[in-house]
Amino acid sequence: MSTPTKTPSDKSHSSYSKRHRDHQSSIDTSSFSNRLANEFEKRFEAYNRLQAAAVAFGEKLPIPEIVAIGGQSDGKSSLLEALLGFRFNVREVEMGTRRPLILQMIHDSTALEPRCRFQDDDSEEYGNPIVLASTIADTIKSRTEALLKKTKAAVSSKPIVMRAEYAHCPNLTIIDTPGFVLKAKKGEPERTPEEILSMVKTLASPPHRILLFLQQSSVEWCSSLWLDTIREIDPTFKRTIIVVSKFDNRLKEFTDRWEVDRYLSASGYLGENCRPYFVALPKEKSMISNEEFRRQISHVDAEVLRHLCDGVKGGFDEEKFRSHIGFGCLRDYLESELQKRYKEAAPATLALLEQRCGEVTDELARMDSKIQATSDVAHLRRSAMLHAAAICNHVGDLIEGAADPSPEQWGKTTEEEKSESGIGSWPGVTEDIKPPNATLRLYGGAAFERVMHEFRCATYSIECPSVSREKVANILLAHAGRGGGRGITEAAAEIARAAARSWLAPLLDSACDRLAFVLGNLFDLAAVRNQQRNSDSMILYGSKLTDMDGYVGYHAALRRTYTRFIKDLAKQCKQLVRHHLDSVTSPYSLGSSGA
Repeated sequence: MSTPTKTPSDKSHSSYSKRHRDHQSSIDTSSFSNRLANEFEKRFEAYNRLQAAAVAFGEKLPIPEIVAIGGQSDGKSSLLEALLGFRFNVREVEMGTRRPLILQMIHDSTALEPRCRFQDDDSEEYGNPIVLASTIADTIKSRTEALLKKTKAAVSSKPIVMRAEYAHCPNLTIIDTPGFVLKAKKGEPERTPEEILSMVKTLASPPHRILLFLQQSSVEWCSSLWLDTIREIDPTFKRTIIVVSKFDNRLKEFTDRWEVDRYLSASGYLGENCRPYFVALPKEKSMISNEEFRRQISHVDAEVLRHLCDGVKGGFDEEKFRSHIGFGCLRDYLESELQKRYKEAAPATLALLEQRCGEVTDELARMDSKIQATSDVAHLRRSAMLHAAAICNHVGDLIEGAADPSPEQWGKTTEEEKSESGIGSWPGVTEDIKPPNATLRLYGGAAFERVMHEFRCATYSIECPSVSREKVANILLAHAGRGGGRGITEAAAEIARAAARSWLAPLLDSACDRLAFVLGNLFDLAAVRNQQRNSDSMILYGSKLTDMDGYVGYHAALRRTYTRFIKDLAKQCKQLVRHHLDSVTSPYSLGSSGA
């Protein structure tokens, strides 16, 4: 007889299998969540490093960023402290009114106390960790004052970058902007409010930035001072998160559900797609521990909800508004929204970085080739000759007539030519000579012709000075015994020739100097034209027509040679026109003998 054996029932076997599957599913879900969290942290850290590099080197990258905007007393500083999880007395130093602050919050579970570091103003490196809250506030204040003193301005758009690592802060980056003000403080320029407004608009305008607009609950939507400013930047509120701060101040006004629901919906002012967040934060300003600060934040959130549920007749529409009430909801949304934006922007950001890397690689290759070329004397000689020839060609084009570079920027009026050349008025001319087009900014051939016309006007305007009796007597008496009446005629002609030489010679010298000044200015214009042609060639063909960048000694020698050439040319011209003047005023010239 066989011994009976006990087998597990189908039911117990099924229960075991289900528990096993649930356990395995839990492990898989946990592993997947950890992988996602790790992926986000790496992406977040990469964007933070990009942001720091962009600030240090003045680059503009389309990095998703949250920009906090609001009036000076609308609670931006309190919200930042709540997000950080600790207080550092931002309000006392009034940092937010003068210079933007980029807060890079890093969630680090090992950082039981906040570790804050400031990025150096002129590099992407961060300084040593700061632990004391008072030191953080002092650093913000001193950096702001130092920059404003250096720039001699009331506000500055150059941001301060602070990195905060803490176990109780989210992975979040926020740019805190200067708070809007209606009137400048005592001792400040009157235009400070306008400068702040202009700066904030500039910071908030890039489409990749999310606007976090704060307005305290005591302000009605219809009388909001700054809501219209936000509409100018983001007309449909597509990238704007509106936060109603100090919400607890408004709670006591609600008695019935319809009042609460109407206020929370903000219907008629913000549109159907805009859902504000309603936040209240602790009012306690005494020194408390960071743990107590966070406990008070949670307590205020709970008290607001309790009042809405129990203190208002009928409560409120929890299904519609519960997710938008309280600091905790806002914090979670900001972190998730930034995470989503980072993920969406990753492909475009990667493509841009690859493009920049390619450009830098090409530039390095070009510089390497240029460095190697410095040892090739024949190549250098050829490049220098091509560059000098290009400058000469541009000078010729400018004399023939050209409209680039911009005459408005590079041309000069007649008065500017006189002032900068140091020549001033025409010698012997008492009238103020105003040639045609005197107020136009001209250069090159046009300016040359204007000076020639001005010279003709000056010669026509000259007043013949009287000749002294002594000069007349010396010439007349010398010719008196040379043939009666003809001697007197010859004496008069000699007096006229001598007067012409004395009157016209200074005018001719001034004309040569003025024309030399016009020609001397053409070197800089030719260099600008050559640079523009090189830029166009780089865009079209990937190489410059002439490449002598960086050879400072060569450029200085070329400029000296050109300047010396113009001086020699002016000297030769003076000698030539003097020779012609002497010829036409000589007693042996055809004109004189005919007289």
